[in-house]
Amino acid sequence: MAIIELENVKKNYQLGKTEVPALQGVSFKIEKGDFVSIVGPSGSGKSTILNLLGCIDTASSGVVKINETATSELTDMDLTRIRRQSIGFIFQTFNLLPTLNVYENIEFPLLLKNRKISRQDKKKQKEYIDHLVEEVGLTGRENHRPSELSGGQRQRVAIARALVTQPQIVLADEPTANLDSKTGEEIIDLMKRINRELQTTFIFSTHDQSIMEIADHIIRLKDGSVVENRRNNP
Repeated sequence: MAIIELENVKKNYQLGKTEVPALQGVSFKIEKGDFVSIVGPSGSGKSTILNLLGCIDTASSGVVKINETATSELTDMDLTRIRRQSIGFIFQTFNLLPTLNVYENIEFPLLLKNRKISRQDKKKQKEYIDHLVEEVGLTGRENHRPSELSGGQRQRVAIARALVTQPQIVLADEPTANLDSKTGEEIIDLMKRINRELQTTFIFSTHDQSIMEIADHIIRLKDGSVVENRRNNP
């Protein structure tokens, strides 16, 4: 079953009095557990697609489906719920809160999702956050703030934060762009391992050849259109 489906999606932006097309009839499907690389030059529509999949933006026309439900049919409250519960976000600039430590940054999406929870559930949450900290290799650094971490460590925090709500889908916008090649490879390996173990669907907007090489599904864009849509491991 396709977890995501785009059907003839178009997206236009208004620039002054001019309407600029960002996507021109894009169609593709993504299956549960896919490790997807969306590639193409700057301005090809990669970030626009992530914004649509993340329920941050809406299409000008066409259909965007998540779990077989068209996002255009959902209320703002429904879209907010999907963002908080079903989708995790990883950004190239990490987007960590500078005043919070590692543990608190990872915990933050849970506070947005569950403002009031029982003591028992709070204990389960702590156990899961501790598990994620260990999974991303940051045990012992829970009380460090972002300014005390390397770029690779900050991205590991961002990955754990994206996973803390146990989302079905993780959207990653150029997640290795601000990392050196060795650290970038470690981050990619970490995400691929999580993808295999949890069957979390990862969707990357990227120029990174390393991600393209291990992706099992590549969608290539040019000028807002899909010019290649192939699976590496049929």
